[in-house]
Amino acid sequence: MDSSLENSYADHGQAEPRSRHILSSIPNPFSSENSESRHTFRHLSNSNQEQKQNVPPAAVQSILNYGVNEMKSEPHSRKVVRMHSGSSSQPIDYALKETSPYLGGGQIVGGQVIRGDRPVITYDLVEKMQYLFVRVVKARDLPTKDVTGSLDPYVEVKVGNYRRTTKNFEKKQNTEWNMVFPFARDNVQSSVLDVVVKDKDILKDDFVGFVRFDLNKVPTRVPPASPLAPEWYRLADKDGDKKKGELMLAVWYGTQADEAFPDAWHSDAVGSDDSSAAFALRSKVYLSPRIWYVRVNVIEAQDLIVSEKSRFPDAYVKVRIGNHVLRTERVQTPTLNPIWNEDLMLAAAEPFEEALVVTVEDCIGPNKVETIGRVEIPLNSVEWRADDRFVRGKWFHLEKSMSAATDGDQKTSRLHLCVFLDGGYHDLDESTNDSSDLQPTAKPLVGILELGILNADGLHPLKTRDGRGRSDTYCVAKYGHKWVRTRTVVNSLNPKYNEQYTWEVYDPATVLTVGVFDNSQFDGSDGSKDVIIGKVRIRISTLETSRVYTHSHVLLVLHPSGVQKMGELHLAIRFSCTSLANMMFAYLRPLLPQLHYVRPLTMMQQHMLRHQAANIVASRFSGEEPPLRKEVVEYMSDAHSHIWSLRRSKATYFRLMSVLQFFPLISIFSGLFLLGKWFGEDLLWKNPRTTVLAHILFVMLVCSPKLILPTVFLYMFLIAIWNFQYRPRSPPHIDIRFSFADAAHPDELDEEFDTFPTSRDYDIVRMRYDRLRSIAGRLETQVADIATQGERLQALVSWQDPRVTVLFLTFCLGAAIVLYVTPFRVLVLLVGFNFLRHPRFRIEMPSARINIFRRLPARTDSIL
Repeated sequence: MDSSLENSYADHGQAEPRSRHILSSIPNPFSSENSESRHTFRHLSNSNQEQKQNVPPAAVQSILNYGVNEMKSEPHSRKVVRMHSGSSSQPIDYALKETSPYLGGGQIVGGQVIRGDRPVITYDLVEKMQYLFVRVVKARDLPTKDVTGSLDPYVEVKVGNYRRTTKNFEKKQNTEWNMVFPFARDNVQSSVLDVVVKDKDILKDDFVGFVRFDLNKVPTRVPPASPLAPEWYRLADKDGDKKKGELMLAVWYGTQADEAFPDAWHSDAVGSDDSSAAFALRSKVYLSPRIWYVRVNVIEAQDLIVSEKSRFPDAYVKVRIGNHVLRTERVQTPTLNPIWNEDLMLAAAEPFEEALVVTVEDCIGPNKVETIGRVEIPLNSVEWRADDRFVRGKWFHLEKSMSAATDGDQKTSRLHLCVFLDGGYHDLDESTNDSSDLQPTAKPLVGILELGILNADGLHPLKTRDGRGRSDTYCVAKYGHKWVRTRTVVNSLNPKYNEQYTWEVYDPATVLTVGVFDNSQFDGSDGSKDVIIGKVRIRISTLETSRVYTHSHVLLVLHPSGVQKMGELHLAIRFSCTSLANMMFAYLRPLLPQLHYVRPLTMMQQHMLRHQAANIVASRFSGEEPPLRKEVVEYMSDAHSHIWSLRRSKATYFRLMSVLQFFPLISIFSGLFLLGKWFGEDLLWKNPRTTVLAHILFVMLVCSPKLILPTVFLYMFLIAIWNFQYRPRSPPHIDIRFSFADAAHPDELDEEFDTFPTSRDYDIVRMRYDRLRSIAGRLETQVADIATQGERLQALVSWQDPRVTVLFLTFCLGAAIVLYVTPFRVLVLLVGFNFLRHPRFRIEMPSARINIFRRLPARTDSIL
């Protein structure tokens, strides 16, 4: 393959220096520098980036040594992870950093937990955080305060400068709240806890009574100990005298492992004077709904009734579930009994809240349709299947035609449909390459995935509050059908979450996704979209079992102005294998259920169903409390990954070029020639010892051909064993150089973020269209060259060029005689020694067989 397409990319984004770097970064397994190149970075030769990439040695050393001697858990010591030489180097600020934090189970060193004398605890992948928990259950016999004798009570919990309040109830003296308020023990600057009952009033809230606790006498509870039972406490007045009214409370010290932690109203998640938006800031576990594919086979219709009796309807069928609509093609010949026999598939989730609506419409003019009739089918009454068995169709009467029949018509229109729920497919609600779930209900458990979301560092301020830059961030982790959301930590650019979650793993070839977002649903910002800060993807198959991965992951966001580092997210990940036999057997099973291979979906169907499923999940999660907004679900599911991007096309092209250079045999027409030229010229005749060894090995293999295949597989085995010492010690991460994110042209990024359909000006769209035509033209030339070579092979025996065919026939006859009288081993030795001959005996000009082949005709003369 020539470099015309590569030059086209260079013309539109100056990618030629990048291509040289990527192609030159492929490791040479025979190089004398191989042992060093496999675990060191190579710097780009891009001159316009050098100033940004140069980091003083002292600064690098200070970063590497930072926190080494610290005994506390924060800051952590960090070590820049060195990737293999096949990946492009990038600035150290964008590199993955390995850390050695002190977590609940002990210090993490080299992926192992150094426990020391610490006991084994449940939440061992996060830092242990002490909390003061206050559970306000209910009140009884509260005294009245207003003249009317009513009471609107609420409870205020005060610890030092921190205040939390429950919601108030109108005119209820026996009120139940059942709310838990945790206060970080490190932030408590008081020795007493006051729980005050107040009466909500217009001008000033009235004091009802309070209960005071001495924090030095509060008990400590650590799971799995039984929860502390709440007790009744009599209220006291401001002088400390007991009075009427009691409050049921429970107060204890605990950690984030406490059962009350997920549903608690956190003091670090809600501002000191803001509790109205607390529902939007709490942590939450979301479960994706069970999604079914609704297959509607539109077969035919009979006796369609139209308003104009003198014409035949130009009919088609429209199928709708909620906001998802599909339609059949219009019949080729208008008739009263049209036949379509088309399959339409839509997605629906349990419980089925919306019915399937099938409408027959008549196209009576441009942009003008008339409804012939409709039928509404409840999905709860529809038959379902989990295999490829046959399902019979049914006839349905169209509603509008039935009313027309009562007005004087004798017939009613009918529609023949075959409708059923197809449960044999895996519901694709995310990008195929980054799928976190394939078919868990049909697979045995292979392992447990544990994730500790520790903290974020260096976040950018995304809003201003009290004259200072602030961020109110939360994390979302997605794997399989389980989504988790941490609490929102407000007013912090370095938030600490320290929340741990667990998933069951049924297939290691899946991906865990963790995203960070800024919450815009409180503090007067209701209705705004949550701001994307970045995400991290971890493929489970790249993790070693029982190893704890603690890394600081860079959060990157691509904007129309370029790539931007938004901060770093510190995670702790561990994948534990429950059954080695099940996990190894999982690699032998098909990725998807059987129906995906027996009755495969088309690419268009997969795209539409994935879009519908993502919309269903987003709709369900947006109705939860707290809601997980649509933009969050779409970003976590890569809902827009199919949109055209010139930047991604460049990265894909150079990925292909790297593969072709690393595996020359993949290139069908030039692979053997390039391999022979490299092996014969660049390798053998530069090292005499290698030359002699190659000739001896060649003679041995020819004399004993049964050793060829064992030698090949043994060689591959030894290569894999040798590469074990250079295996990746960290999961893959985003590479801005490899993604062409740091050198993309601004217009390319603007095109990538354009809406669909486009919203840009005509001149800009025309320019981009011309650019795409230029690239597509060069790509078409590459494909045409490949087709030409194949057609020339056909022309050898098809007499398109009689003279070349005669030469080829003569060659074939002579080759048959020579091969018959010459021993095969002698022939192989002669061909091999000719292949390995010294460059002095090689001719730089093309050989006769190449000249003949290039003169063969192809079908390019038949193309208009």
